[in-house]
Amino acid sequence: MEMRKRQPIGVELVKRGIVTENDIEKALEYQRDHPNKKLGDILYILDVCEPTILIEAIGEILGTRGIMLNNKTIKIKLTDYLSLDIAKKNKAIPFEVNSGKVKVCFANTVNTRIMDTVRLLLLNKGLVMESYITFESDIDKILKSLEGVATTNLDATVKNDTITGLVDSIIKTGIERRASDIHIEPMKNEVRVRYRIDGELFTAANINKQKQSQIIGRLKAISNMHQEKQEAQDGRILLYDDYNIRVSSQPNIYGEKFVLRLLKKNSSIRNIFDLGFPETEDNLKKSINKKNSITIIGAPTGEGKTTSLYSIIDYLNRPEINITTIEDPVEIRIEGLNQIEIDSKSSFSNSLRNVLRQDPDIILVGEIRDKETAEIAIQAGQTGHYVLATIHTIDSIEVITRLRKMGLSDYDISSTLATSISQRLVRKLCPECRKEREFTKEEKEIIETITKKYDVKFDLTGKTYDAVGCNHCNNTGYYDRIGIFEVLNLTDEIKTEIMNGKSSMEIRSEALKQGYKPLIVDGIRKIIEGYTTLEELNKKLLIY
Repeated sequence: MEMRKRQPIGVELVKRGIVTENDIEKALEYQRDHPNKKLGDILYILDVCEPTILIEAIGEILGTRGIMLNNKTIKIKLTDYLSLDIAKKNKAIPFEVNSGKVKVCFANTVNTRIMDTVRLLLLNKGLVMESYITFESDIDKILKSLEGVATTNLDATVKNDTITGLVDSIIKTGIERRASDIHIEPMKNEVRVRYRIDGELFTAANINKQKQSQIIGRLKAISNMHQEKQEAQDGRILLYDDYNIRVSSQPNIYGEKFVLRLLKKNSSIRNIFDLGFPETEDNLKKSINKKNSITIIGAPTGEGKTTSLYSIIDYLNRPEINITTIEDPVEIRIEGLNQIEIDSKSSFSNSLRNVLRQDPDIILVGEIRDKETAEIAIQAGQTGHYVLATIHTIDSIEVITRLRKMGLSDYDISSTLATSISQRLVRKLCPECRKEREFTKEEKEIIETITKKYDVKFDLTGKTYDAVGCNHCNNTGYYDRIGIFEVLNLTDEIKTEIMNGKSSMEIRSEALKQGYKPLIVDGIRKIIEGYTTLEELNKKLLIY
């Protein structure tokens, strides 16, 4: 909180009877030992009066509004409006949105440059900013909790331990916090460590720049990389009993960045319905395991395609069926499957060609990346096999467009593609701290617009939930993720549209007539069922 004119503010507080002259003297004495602390924050620390009265008075003196900021005050998710880095740099926390206006709490309302920066960022999102002021220590506490990891032990290691211990602590902390990836990033004046937890990146520590070369050397040593090479490399860390850690290095302007992908060995396969698959078991059976056909899961990178494939394969796995998988890499080992890992000397297309000589019933192709692989997968489907594969695309209709762009004929696509599935991963509300409330008028209007568009009905008379934050979820309000799905079963009518060379828009129109429901419908269903929030869904699908 900026209070450069300390004496006038102190005098004004005394005049209002908020504090005494003796309180101001104690505060100024405290400030001599803590010159970076501002007068209002010191009075708060010294607990000389009721904090709410103090901050409201300071707000009036500075021509703004003072408020006590805490988890009850904050009614929105900060990172939906400002990045955590921007919030920390400007000590600003958006805490409530209503009718196009966003309330933002600052530690400093005298510095107009900071406020204008945040105001412009929010204006670009279509929101008008209303400024408030609060104690800097409360803002720091909230921002630290939003980092999503307990950094105390890691910070101690950063300061005191050896490089070996530091790298080990970074990895072990990531494992403890359920991180899927660890980013170790050279910056201009420091080395930043971030963890990706439930799809979101959180800063865990900032390490002295002087340790950068030693950290890089240690990472290269334990991941079996060339020490001398200053170029992109791939490696693997096998020092942790339950984890196979894939390592990627990439030089940037400040050094070499490392990303560690944490893959748990022998992790159990989750049931496809536990992942959030919306269909009944009977409908699932109709969508998969069709001989002479191919099922493709299409989604962007990092949206759980491979996990869903594993779940489907596990569902189909029986001793009387020969299942072979071709993967890059094999992430989970499944008993009873023949799993092939792609290396630098092989490719999906070559491996798939060889697998066809091994009398398979079901073939899993980790990813269709090119025309050759697509053609062989289609041929396998046309010759009595059932093929499961993934492809990078935005939804299940666009799987058809993607295959066309790879050079496959409309005949091959329509005759062999049986089911196209698309999905996204959204964060699940933490069951320990989610807060029940009624749907707002704005939320009902958004959902009702969607229901009319796709001819579905949802009961909005029940409750929805807000993300709050607690120790269980690292104060994020979310714990784990769940999939939202859409399933396109290619009926004869849809196949005819493809055969006639119709556009994706025309195919979509026919699919909707045949009962196809897009991702947004299952997403709304997950909100109604209390799994996630409209804000979280909007991050994935941009529905408003």
